[in-house]
Amino acid sequence: MATTTVEIANADVYNPRKILDHPDFRVLQAGEKPKPGANIAAFYNPQHEIHLVEKPKPKPGPGQVLVHVRASGICGSDVHFWKHGRIGDSMVVSDECGSGHESAGEVVEVGEGVTQWKPGDRVAMEVGVPCSQPSCDACRTGRYNGCPDVVFFSTPPYHGTLTRWHLHPAQWLHRLPDNVSFEEGSLCEPLAVALAGIERSGLRLGDPVLICGAGPIGLVSLLSARAAGAEPIVITDLFQSRLDFAKKLVPGVRTLLIKKGATPKEQAEEIKKVADGPVRVVLECTGVESSIHAAVHSTQFAGKVYIIGVGHNELVFPFMHLSANEIDVSLQYRYANQYPKAIRLISAGLINVKPLVTHRFTLENAIDAFHVAADPAQGAIKCQILD
Repeated sequence: MATTTVEIANADVYNPRKILDHPDFRVLQAGEKPKPGANIAAFYNPQHEIHLVEKPKPKPGPGQVLVHVRASGICGSDVHFWKHGRIGDSMVVSDECGSGHESAGEVVEVGEGVTQWKPGDRVAMEVGVPCSQPSCDACRTGRYNGCPDVVFFSTPPYHGTLTRWHLHPAQWLHRLPDNVSFEEGSLCEPLAVALAGIERSGLRLGDPVLICGAGPIGLVSLLSARAAGAEPIVITDLFQSRLDFAKKLVPGVRTLLIKKGATPKEQAEEIKKVADGPVRVVLECTGVESSIHAAVHSTQFAGKVYIIGVGHNELVFPFMHLSANEIDVSLQYRYANQYPKAIRLISAGLINVKPLVTHRFTLENAIDAFHVAADPAQGAIKCQILD
């Protein structure tokens, strides 16, 4: 009975209707300027619109912290929710929904019972808030990313952190060292995705590695694989500009432009040439079926294809090749227990995420940031919204 009460309370605290039904909530018209000091945010809706809204400034309750969000990155999933309205069958935009889940900021106010935080503290926000109940297998065993009652900010229906003031549970904030900026703090979220991949793929020092896709997750996986001691590392993409960016980021990486029209087996032969042989680990960051096929055919006997990318609901895999070569295929859903590691690696200088930020916008210009992030021709790797 106690578990049910807590779960209901957790969902109720972040009930999106509390914002949508509040008299201070309103959608700004195109070109309309927000009121000075208003709590503004970027929202998408089922009509595939992206716009600024004004919403109430929240007050922290017991166990909560009010954070002034100072930096937020735009993730590919934010763009996907805007453009397509869903990811799979369980994450569907059914009403106005606040975007953003890569954020860091400054504590403004703390609620009752919060003793570990005070105004002025600089924090990164881990945005997947599980039920944390002993009756939940995922939470009890430390795999809280699998909690069925998780509140993940920016995944419908819960509003995201791309806003001026955000309420967050005190226990899901992470302190930023003085030498880690707000921008770097916000980049801990995609870094957490990559670090979960490094950990669960079993990548070892000296392993030959293939990274499919040189988008933001592919690039932060590249940084992580290099820090973990992978060698050689091959990264592929359809766009030469992204491969050039990867080469600047990690000069020792080997790059391969995927030729449109080439079969997955033909791509795999090119990959093996560049890698001087088949690879032991693949970090597949696209979720595209043809890319996964190429990855499988590039992998050595008893290797692993680890899929981080998000793809269609159903994909066809080369089953018998996987079987006859004992290639393991694993997939990833978000992350768990990675934020402290991400912060330590950035603070110690072992992973430098700063170059990933290619475009910066004010919160008032967040909609412009979305349009840049959604247009490959703009060349954006990571758009940051600063306040």
